[in-house]
Amino acid sequence: MSVETTTVTINLAERSYDIQIGSDNLSSVGRMVKGIGDVSHVVIITDSNVRQLYGETVLKALAQEGLQVDIMTVPAGETSKSASIAEELWQQLLALGADRKTIIIALGGGVVGDLAGFIAATYCRGIRFVQIPTTLLAAVDSSVGGKVGINLPGAKNMVGAFWQPQAVLVDVSVLQSLPARDYQAGLAEVVKYGVIQDEQFFSLLENNVGLIMERDAEFMRDVIARCCELKAYCVENDERETSGLRAILNYGHTFCHAIEACAGYGTYMHGEAVAIGMLCASRLAEALGRITDEVTARQHDLLVQLHLPIDLPEDLAREPLVEAMKRDKKTEHGKIRFILPTRIGHVELVDDVDEALALAAFN
Repeated sequence: MSVETTTVTINLAERSYDIQIGSDNLSSVGRMVKGIGDVSHVVIITDSNVRQLYGETVLKALAQEGLQVDIMTVPAGETSKSASIAEELWQQLLALGADRKTIIIALGGGVVGDLAGFIAATYCRGIRFVQIPTTLLAAVDSSVGGKVGINLPGAKNMVGAFWQPQAVLVDVSVLQSLPARDYQAGLAEVVKYGVIQDEQFFSLLENNVGLIMERDAEFMRDVIARCCELKAYCVENDERETSGLRAILNYGHTFCHAIEACAGYGTYMHGEAVAIGMLCASRLAEALGRITDEVTARQHDLLVQLHLPIDLPEDLAREPLVEAMKRDKKTEHGKIRFILPTRIGHVELVDDVDEALALAAFN
């Protein structure tokens, strides 16, 4: 069943762009790219899994518009977000004769979006790119807002840029091909939007777990659109994370990034670590007297219903987690800064938190 397309606009003056959210609309990407104008060459960057699923559909749609199309494939997984893979892609672009009029298409999940966006931001000092997220997590989070980058061995997303796409195309029908674990991981970021900005949206999720788990196309189109609207507000008002507003999007992420680094990249999917991280942040807010335990309980119950992990294994050492948090990008003057809830629908940036409290929040 195809559903009507919803468009969400990110208003950033001359860098504004539309997010088109529909169903079975992947084949319209050729018209979308042609509509950007002044383009003859397109390079798709994707991973080994997504290429098999959707590579041909996108290649065909672009070729039908008379565009010269090349495709570059990286291994699936977080390890591809590295300096060595980036260098390989730069060299391949050079060999393909890519220039400033080339458009890159990021076809894949968050890893591909971040990596391909970083390549677009840096090749020829910046060329245009389009995001086609194929995971729920990428659709509601990483494909929107222009944050692109790669990991260093000890720190996630530490090298990167702010580089807005020309357009984002979301096809909710691709959610059907996601393994359950990948789909559920994306739901953590969806829950996050409710906690940080919209209690009504959080309640909508609580009341429609069935439709969410069925991946109902119409309901999920509306969910993705609302997440994109909420993110758009933050991006429009704080594009480069200078005022602190955009930092609220990192709710749970200070804990999450430490968990990912210490457990070893790939042990937890990003969304799984976000789920655990949100509960850590909520417990920390409780310990500081900022919220009641009911706020944490609502998050806990919803995450459990969405089949997300809610705690860390006991054998994962806690002390290194605090050290890893000190390397978080939000750290300023050596102080770890946290995004903490005051209620469902509102969070604040808090610094100068006692390390012992932060450590206790992991348990």
